[in-house]
Amino acid sequence: MSTNNPYEGPATHLREQAGPVVRADARAVFGQTMFLVAVTTAFTAGGAYIGRNLSGGAALAVWAVAFVAIMGMSFARRAQNGALGMALLFGVGLLLGMAIGPTMSAYASVDGGPTIIWQAAGLTALFIGGFGAAGWATRRDLAPAARMAFWALLALIVVSVVAIFVSIPGFNLLWSIIGLAIFSVFTMYDFQRLRAAGEDDVVMIALSIFLDVFNVFLFILNLLGMSRD
Repeated sequence: MSTNNPYEGPATHLREQAGPVVRADARAVFGQTMFLVAVTTAFTAGGAYIGRNLSGGAALAVWAVAFVAIMGMSFARRAQNGALGMALLFGVGLLLGMAIGPTMSAYASVDGGPTIIWQAAGLTALFIGGFGAAGWATRRDLAPAARMAFWALLALIVVSVVAIFVSIPGFNLLWSIIGLAIFSVFTMYDFQRLRAAGEDDVVMIALSIFLDVFNVFLFILNLLGMSRD
């Protein structure tokens, strides 16, 4: 799931502003954003522990509540209620952690499972760091690529639903590889937006980057789990 909005305008170049001030502001916004991403990720880890024994139906219900909370963040931004937006951000992290709690518990219970989880976490950090740095550094407008990734994600979701009822050879592997390709674009685009963001944008961009991290982790975890089967 992702709330990356590829219809937002391209990142604005900051070169026209005073150099030292822009760099200081960019560092401050970057630090605030990544701090929120880290805290939200910690809430996700806690949520995974809390929800480790949820039933399948309860986990689906938590997914639905998390989606509502994400929609609520857009309302909070329009209402210029930063405190509400931040609370909802942490709530999204907690709820998504609870939703994947049973999955994480299943991995942790098998031989070598904890190692797979830690490897997935480390590879996710490398993935986000590498593509995030590329997005931050590039001067090319990534908005068109993000729009294409958005539609590709919708297509992947539709095919995933079809795959529930129709057997597609090799789909699990393709699903993860295509998903990682899609989120590599989203990650670069979100960090490009972060480079030009102001303090009012911090919470929503933190949400986008957190969702990049969350989805990349699940795709990598799936690939590593397949390699151990």
